[in-house]
Amino acid sequence: MDNSSLNVLILAAGLGTRLRPLTNDVPKPLVPVVDASILDLQARKARAIGNVRLHANAHYLAEQVVEAGNALGFEKVWVEQPEILGTAGPLRRIYAEGYRSGLLVMNGDAYCNFDLRAFVSNAQSLAARPDGPQAALLAVDFPKVNTFRVGADGRLAGIAGRFGETSGTPATFSGVSWYSDAALSRIREGESDIREFWKQEIAAGRAPFVDMTQLHATWIDMGSPEGLMAAVEARLKELGRDVNEAVIEPGVKIPAGVTINHSVIYAGAEIAEGETVENEIRGKDFKWKV
Repeated sequence: MDNSSLNVLILAAGLGTRLRPLTNDVPKPLVPVVDASILDLQARKARAIGNVRLHANAHYLAEQVVEAGNALGFEKVWVEQPEILGTAGPLRRIYAEGYRSGLLVMNGDAYCNFDLRAFVSNAQSLAARPDGPQAALLAVDFPKVNTFRVGADGRLAGIAGRFGETSGTPATFSGVSWYSDAALSRIREGESDIREFWKQEIAAGRAPFVDMTQLHATWIDMGSPEGLMAAVEARLKELGRDVNEAVIEPGVKIPAGVTINHSVIYAGAEIAEGETVENEIRGKDFKWKV
């Protein structure tokens, strides 16, 4: 196996519960956000780093993720059946199959605009130092969460309500992380929660580094209707379009006399002739005011 490429894992196995019924028929990472799915957009951002090998995991409606991954040129989509492997198991699985050169992990339900190349480069440089951190976690400032506690040495000291120090600089985990091969080799068989691995690393004197250089970059959890609309607005802005325009999924027929503003219309939406649709996400069997 050629191990000269950085491996990138996009976590895409979630159930999409908060976006149902939209996700009854499509997994959350494949929900269209204006012109592309989050899986596609994350893959584009990862490829901008340079020499990468793309992976995703899949569980809910896995066959759709596999098909999309193949179409997008992924190295492999790792199907997790019958049980989902959590946030640590997929990392261990990739390492156990012989993939090396480190692993960048990204979420399949976050719209973000990070400088991933800078993040990875910094993480790799730190890891190469004597006793350097072998894992790096990219943080954002999100006061409603901010459960990370970061020590004066720039390393993870604890997570509020879970373990470790209660003092330190607060921050929120963005879902973007990097692990060296040495770190990946220490993830235990059956480990499902990556936070437990971080806890073990802290206890062993190998606390992950927390990158605080992109605290105010665009980062949107699109797992709720409000988050999905925020992601749509951010994508429209990125494309240089009006954030208040109507976003209509291709193939949807709009009846005569309908006015649509600041709304997203997905397949199966019911719209009456002459109706005004504003500040909504609408699709098969649902209308969400946002």
